[in-house]
Amino acid sequence: MKHPDDENELFNRLQAELNTDPAPDSGGEVVDLDKARSARTESADPTTRPDSNPEPGRSGDPTARVMVDVPTVKAAGPGYLGRLLAAQRRPVVPPWLQSVAELRTATAWVARHYAHSVGYHALRSPVYAARLTLQAPSGAAKFVGGTLRWMADREGEPVRLAAVRREDAAEYLKLSRQRDGRVRLRTLVTVLAMFIGLGSALAIYVLAPDWLQAVSVGAVVMALGFAGRRADAPVIHRAVELPKAVKLTSDIVLRALGSLGIPAINQAQGKGRDGFEFTAPITRDGPGWRAEGNLPYGVTVTDVIERRDRLASGLRRPLGCVWPEAVADEHTGHLVLWVGDQDMSKAKKPVWPLAKSGTTDLFKPVAFGTDQRGRWVEITLMYIAAVIGAIPRMGKTFLLRLLLLIAALDPRAELHTYDLKGTGDLDPVGNAVSYRHRAGDEEEDIEYAVRDLRALREELRRRAKMIRSLPRDICPESKVTSQLADMKHLGLHPIVVGADECQVWFEHDKYGKELEEICTDLVKRGPATGIVLLLATQRPDAKALPTGISANASARFCLKVMGQLENDMVLGTSAYKRGVRATMFSWGDKGIHYFVGEGSDARIVGSVYVDAPAADAIGARARKARELAGTLSGYALGEEPEADAGSAYDLLRDILAVVPADEPKAWSETIVARLAELRPEVYDGWDPDALAAALKPHGIATVQVGRRIEGKFTNKRGVDRSHIVAAIAERDGKRDAG
Repeated sequence: MKHPDDENELFNRLQAELNTDPAPDSGGEVVDLDKARSARTESADPTTRPDSNPEPGRSGDPTARVMVDVPTVKAAGPGYLGRLLAAQRRPVVPPWLQSVAELRTATAWVARHYAHSVGYHALRSPVYAARLTLQAPSGAAKFVGGTLRWMADREGEPVRLAAVRREDAAEYLKLSRQRDGRVRLRTLVTVLAMFIGLGSALAIYVLAPDWLQAVSVGAVVMALGFAGRRADAPVIHRAVELPKAVKLTSDIVLRALGSLGIPAINQAQGKGRDGFEFTAPITRDGPGWRAEGNLPYGVTVTDVIERRDRLASGLRRPLGCVWPEAVADEHTGHLVLWVGDQDMSKAKKPVWPLAKSGTTDLFKPVAFGTDQRGRWVEITLMYIAAVIGAIPRMGKTFLLRLLLLIAALDPRAELHTYDLKGTGDLDPVGNAVSYRHRAGDEEEDIEYAVRDLRALREELRRRAKMIRSLPRDICPESKVTSQLADMKHLGLHPIVVGADECQVWFEHDKYGKELEEICTDLVKRGPATGIVLLLATQRPDAKALPTGISANASARFCLKVMGQLENDMVLGTSAYKRGVRATMFSWGDKGIHYFVGEGSDARIVGSVYVDAPAADAIGARARKARELAGTLSGYALGEEPEADAGSAYDLLRDILAVVPADEPKAWSETIVARLAELRPEVYDGWDPDALAAALKPHGIATVQVGRRIEGKFTNKRGVDRSHIVAAIAERDGKRDAG
């Protein structure tokens, strides 16, 4: 049995369809959409069928239509107060005025600009005066000729001649009478002006002092010279050639986006729409223009970044001026386009504050570069581990050296510098202040680094125990602070390790695994204990930059790379998909990189350029500060590391020496105690965790070892002696084969 409302609904639909007039020639029918929608809306009114839906969201009649968009119901959304709470307030004071450093820099630039202009023109003022004097006769002739033409009303002559050609006597007579009146009046004015001028000149000649006469004659000559100038030969030249950057407008932005070949944008513009929704006015932002808005649905900022070269062509700007960016807290279609007045790589940067004077505190932010807008970008070197990646010749080594120079300017910092390229680029730091330094990739250089990193691993363990033993009121956060670093008796001063071309370490056939293990440990646990590791490589892949290191680095610097794999190895997984692409940098963008760190999203930074002579000067200044503080030591003083008894030890054979053949397995705590008795200078302070970490590079893992003590079975971690024997046999076999 049908419900009466169902019959009413069917009747209303039929009536709506019958009320439409079919087109006589079309073979179809024309439907009045308004009436049809009204009929359907009335039939779908839930108040007419209160009992028709046995379940919420479902109709009792499976054939009944369900209304999805109800025109009479206002879409739910946040109220006015909710929108106000979520509103993004723009700063009342411009960002460049909020920074004292930026304001000081801008003021200094303006002052230098006008000082240069004044000096330039002051030096050339005699030349300007001579040019105007030579042009004065020509100016006098132009003045006299112009005055006579004005008196004779020559500007009206073409109109009078036109009346003559038309043979319009009345018009000509009217124009002639007008001309006669003008001539009489202008002649009177000219005569009066001549008498006044000559009288004034005579009075000045008779009554005025000599200086006033000279000034008057000079002014007249200069004025006549200015009147006699030629358009193609200006008297005064520009002191400063300002860059002629075209103002960014919405038409230019839309034209550029339309040239990218993105179908959604082209389709929208083909239908008369903009294809881009501006969400804020185009404004000046530093030395450039900023445009912000939403791309069409389905178009992401990544699509625009991929076509940055075409975008620059559409804007008619150099590639280094065009920087499309995504906004981290917005949807992926929200584009911020910054267009600079000058190429970022060629624009003159402000003077680095540490170039000539000053020291640093590694626990505080220090400027190391500028963004596209010329604003300083800072980094805090403590509590981080950093990786730097780039293809060759893009400024990777210079950036690493810059960070090491910043560390060197803190007199408390202990530097360990390794130039595995062997070209001496890190010598300005190493020779001046480093505690350990080496340049080269020979076998003895690698062994030198291995011994140093082993010592650093032991230092890390000592520091961890020291921090754990300190009272909470002195070390509340269980990490090294600037105050703790000042307490020399604690030995918690900053330690900064920098290695260029670190892939040489990790790909070494003998020590590669051990170096990787130690560096991974330093990256994970070092920052809290005051140990900073800076690694740079020109081949950022899984071998050159092990995953355990790259995944735990809290600061990342990526200059130009060639592919997605290298990009994500340095900047983090999925950085390429999020639009953070160091592949977009051009070959001329030396020193320009993506920087991820300081608690913010990826930023484009141009690092400060410090050449070798400037680096030597900064290194010398850092050395002097250390000498005054009494912290200069190690390599910088010509001290080589003491003969390390541990450098000649063989851990595997030492384990065999303390674990006899009749003891197939032994607990780790027992082994480290015996090793400490065998070589106290090497193994003193080792614990089971240290033993496990030292065995891991050899491919040996600890195992469960059970013992029955006083009738009770005890299980602890230990070492299987047969694994040690097998590892020694395999290692010695490889050496013999080599």
